[in-house]
Amino acid sequence: MRRPEPVQTVKHRRDTALKALVGAVPYARFLGIGFERRGDELTANLSYDEKLIGNPALPALHGGVIASFLEVTAIIELSWAILWEELESGRITPEQLVENLPRLPKTIDFTVDYLRTGLPRDAYARARVNRSGRRYASVHVEAWQDNRARLFAQATGHFLMPAPKSD
Repeated sequence: MRRPEPVQTVKHRRDTALKALVGAVPYARFLGIGFERRGDELTANLSYDEKLIGNPALPALHGGVIASFLEVTAIIELSWAILWEELESGRITPEQLVENLPRLPKTIDFTVDYLRTGLPRDAYARARVNRSGRRYASVHVEAWQDNRARLFAQATGHFLMPAPKSD
C-alpha cells in the first residue's frame, strides 16, 4: 500500500500550481485580484484600491472592474477545476505547470447582474462550474463584500475550452 504524501508536500504542490495559474493573467495583478485556496475550493479577493472607483460621488466600484473581477474568477475557477485532476493524479507536477502553462478558456459570452452598489472596500467572489465538456463550459459567479448572503453582483459565463496541447 502506498503511503500518503505529507500534508506540506500536497499543500506546496497545490499552492504553487494556483500561483502559476493566477500569474498567467496579468490583468488580475493590475486589478489586485488574488485567490485563497481551501482544498479544491477557491475564493477570489479584489483588494480595495482608489483606482477601482468609478463614481467618486458615491463612491462606488466601477462596473467594468466588477465585471472583470467576476470574469477572472470564472476563468481561474474553470482552469483550476481542469488542473486539479491532473495535479492530484500526478500527471503533471507544479514545476511542469510553471514551465508550460495551459491555455486559458476563452469567453464566449458573459452576463453580469449588478445587484447593488459595490462599496469602497474589499470584495470576494466564488465561481461554480455548472458544465464543463471538451469544447464548452458554463460557469456561475457570485460576489459579495461584507456579508456572503448579501451579493452585490453575480454573473454567468460561457467559455470555449482550450484544445489540449499536443506533445
